[in-house]
Formats: sequence, structure tokens, C-alpha cells
Amino acid sequence: MSTERVADETTDEQLRAGVVGVGSMGENHARIYAELPRVDLAGVTDHDDEVAARVAATYDTEAVPLETLLERCDVVTVAVPTHAHYETVSTCLAAGVHVLVEKPIAETVQQGRELAEQARDADLVLQVGHIERFNPAVQTVKELIDDLDVISVAAERLGPPIDRVAPDTVIYDLMVHDVDVVGAILDERPHSVAAMGTDDGQYATATIEYDDVVATLTASRVTQKKVRRLTVTARECLVEVDYLEQSVLIHRDSYPEYLADDGQSRYRHESVVERPRVDTGEPLRNELESFIDAVKTGAEPEVTAEDGIEALKTVQLIDRLAMGPSDDADGESSREPEVEV
Repeated sequence: MSTERVADETTDEQLRAGVVGVGSMGENHARIYAELPRVDLAGVTDHDDEVAARVAATYDTEAVPLETLLERCDVVTVAVPTHAHYETVSTCLAAGVHVLVEKPIAETVQQGRELAEQARDADLVLQVGHIERFNPAVQTVKELIDDLDVISVAAERLGPPIDRVAPDTVIYDLMVHDVDVVGAILDERPHSVAAMGTDDGQYATATIEYDDVVATLTASRVTQKKVRRLTVTARECLVEVDYLEQSVLIHRDSYPEYLADDGQSRYRHESVVERPRVDTGEPLRNELESFIDAVKTGAEPEVTAEDGIEALKTVQLIDRLAMGPSDDADGESSREPEVEV
């Protein structure tokens, strides 16, 4: 299907979707595409034929080679390892297919820029899978933030060791989510970054300076409790976000007062806790529905390629400062040595 045909479709017409890479995350994309009323899951593909066949059978579709998948799809999710993002996304765009690529957008900023340009030239949607943007609690805070005089933001994304091979450091795998969220809610780009890491890339912390706001981010795969928390300190209040519970608490100080009791004065100072309503829901479903909306309407996606590039620039700098550059087999740096912030 050509790009022009997709743009002209009515909002009731189904789009044919596929998933490239059906590991744990990609399988969830397949599950939701299979459930969405406006989408027909046309197929999946994976380098592991057995995994592809199992996922295809689970969601009543077919496991096919990438070339075949692209011939039958209007949109695809690319959920392959990061090192394969550039080549895979470029192939999908060249076939005239709209793409949602899991974070980060690519291995390097230059690759991200090239993909963004390719999508623009082809008039295709390229959305980056920064899923926490679609967490209802984050969306609630984003609506509140314009009315606050923010001083600092702190994010913790912690958990125990994982039972799978993680080729990326904890910064690329976990902290990237909070880099994107903080930039989005503040609607600013960072000025400077400081970072430290330990335990062979399994624990890292970063301090990012924005206009009059300091953000402190921590990510860990060695903490024996799963924590997904965002705290916004403002002059008016303290806002706590629990990503897992999809809850928001706003703490405010009440005015102190003196109470008369049997002729004596007592001092009382209580805090007021507000619980704004959060319309809970699955962030991945929200993300994919937003992607489908962008394709059907021709609108800019909620998380653009440029957003993905900005997050990658900051993450690369944090990784270099915290972990140091890594070298490939030829002695060449596998990450960009310098990143402008």
C-alpha cells in the first residue's frame, strides 16, 4: 500500500500491521495489534523461526520472512536488538511502511538523523517507542507541570538482576525512559550532564541541568526491589508518581495554626495530600493506538524521531561519563565519543 493511500483512508478502515522481532517486548506488540479493532495483524517475523511460529500461532497470524511481511503491511513495529535498528527501520521505510521502533531510535545519533530524514522524504510516520510517555500517571503530571514552579525532578528505575542477556548498559536499557520523560514534561533540552556508574554497567546515576531545574536519574539492575518512581519538587508542592501503580500524589503544606486547649496554646502543622484522578490503562496499548492515529490522520506522532534523537544524545553522554567508551574488536569506539547537549 502506498503512503498516499494510507493517508486517504477513512478512520474506520483497518490497517495491516506486522511485528519485526517477537521477543518479550515484540510479542506484546503482536498481542495488542491482534486486539485493536482498527488493525489486522498481518504477520510477524523473527530471526528465530520457532519463536516466530509460536507467536504467530498464539495470535492467529503467520510467521513470514521480512520481505513478505513488508509487502502485506501498512505499519510495523520494529523490536529487534538496538544494533539492528538502523538497517531494519531503513528497510521498512524503503518499502513504504510506517514504523514504530522501540527505544533507542538507533545506535548513533547520525543513524537516527538519517532515519528521520528518510521518513520525512517518504512522507511516512516514524515513531519511537518511549512507552512511559503513554503512562496515564505521566500524562497527568504533564498536564499539571505548566502551573508549577519546578525546582527539581528525581527519577528512580530500579530492579533486581534480570534472567536474560542484556547487551545494553542499564543507561541505554532503563534510564533512557526517564531521560525522555523528564525532557518531555519540562519541554526543555539539557545544558549539562554529570554521571557515575558501577557494577559493570548495572547501576548508574546522572545529574542533568536544565533551565533553573536539576534532574537526578538513577537506574539499576541490582536493587532487590522493583521501583519505578518520579518525584517533582516545586515551590507550590511535591508531586510523587508511581509508574507501576499509575498513581499521582500531590503533597502541600497547610498553614500552621495555634490551637487553644485548656488555656494553653498548641502548635499544629499538617500536610495536605491530593490524589488527582488518573485514568489508568496499559501504556503500550495507548502507545500503539497513538501510532495508528498518527498514520490514519497524517499527524505528527506523539514521540517523533527528533524526540528519540534528543534522548539518545543525552543517554550517550551519560553512558560515556558513567561507564567510559567501549571498544569493538578493531579498537574503534562503538559509541560516539562526544555528544553535544
